[in-house]
Amino acid sequence: MGWIIALIVGGIAGWLASLVMNRDASMGIFWNIVVGCVGSLIGNAIAGPLLGIGGSVQEFSLTGLIIAIVGAVVLLGIVNLIQRGRVR
Repeated sequence: MGWIIALIVGGIAGWLASLVMNRDASMGIFWNIVVGCVGSLIGNAIAGPLLGIGGSVQEFSLTGLIIAIVGAVVLLGIVNLIQRGRVR
């Protein structure tokens, strides 16, 4: 059951992050889930040591969703920087 929750929360977090970073038109549902799940790992790596908080995969929490969104925004920001470097 934890994997299903992680995929759903990852999809929502990736979709919201893609809206914030204005990349929604270029991403499908698969990439939203991937970005959200990887963003959740990044967010937990950042929030854990700095703030002493983290989200759980086993149960849904608003804190975990916010951390996943912040991590996904960071990930998309890094992707934007890399892609902008290739274009120039």
